[in-house]
Amino acid sequence: MENPNYLTIPNLKVTVFQAYLFWENTTKNLQNLALRLSMGVKENTDLIVLPEMFNTGFSMNAENLAEAEDGPTMVWMADMARKYEAVITGSLIIKDGGKYYNRMVWMLPDGSYEKYDKHHLFGLGEEDQNYTAGQEQVIVELKGWKIRLAICYDLRFPVWLRNRHDDYDILLVIASWPDKRVMHWKQLIPARAIENQCYVIAVNRVGHDGNEVYHSGHSMCIDPSGNTIYYKPEDEDLYTFSINYPDLVKIRRSFPFLKDGDEFTLN
Repeated sequence: MENPNYLTIPNLKVTVFQAYLFWENTTKNLQNLALRLSMGVKENTDLIVLPEMFNTGFSMNAENLAEAEDGPTMVWMADMARKYEAVITGSLIIKDGGKYYNRMVWMLPDGSYEKYDKHHLFGLGEEDQNYTAGQEQVIVELKGWKIRLAICYDLRFPVWLRNRHDDYDILLVIASWPDKRVMHWKQLIPARAIENQCYVIAVNRVGHDGNEVYHSGHSMCIDPSGNTIYYKPEDEDLYTFSINYPDLVKIRRSFPFLKDGDEFTLN
């Protein structure tokens, strides 16, 4: 439902990091990301977004790369969130209960966190043979904004991401989306924004991975009408922008499409 106090919800400042990643090298990735953040984050921000598997690259080597939830990458995320007084999010390989997950962590400055396990595992890349799918849809809140978490391949499945009753204001997608299918990426993100009347913030990586798969970025933020707020093809990029809550409410009031959506149950 529409927030009755929407005029009091502040602009959200988001820092997206379209990063180059070093293959299966957690130490080097964390060092490089920390250095780049220290050089590039020059103003206060509310949220820092990193790509999918930002500490290793999109690897199926789960047994050797997985960490526990008190491992070095989680400690690093807590340190970064505290340093910048902002939420930091991205996914990493977590071992939990004897299973491996591609887990998106939403780390708060006080060291507490929420998590989303990728639901749609990429069969073409054998992700479904190496990881366990999450079953929970996760919405987090930040300064009055409701944010739906999603990872890469989830973007192809509109039923999973459907915004039925103003459930969320932002769809946040982190990815390791290859250049060979980047046209799909560029079409699906605006489609998700328009059909769900939400902002979509989608952050991809750049560069080749250890399998010589090239990633060309094309990270973007699209508003609920399908307009581009931020877009960056190719090259590493660290950029901060703001989005406005009253603009979201205006669009939903002018075109109240969400109320006419179909009811359904996910199985």
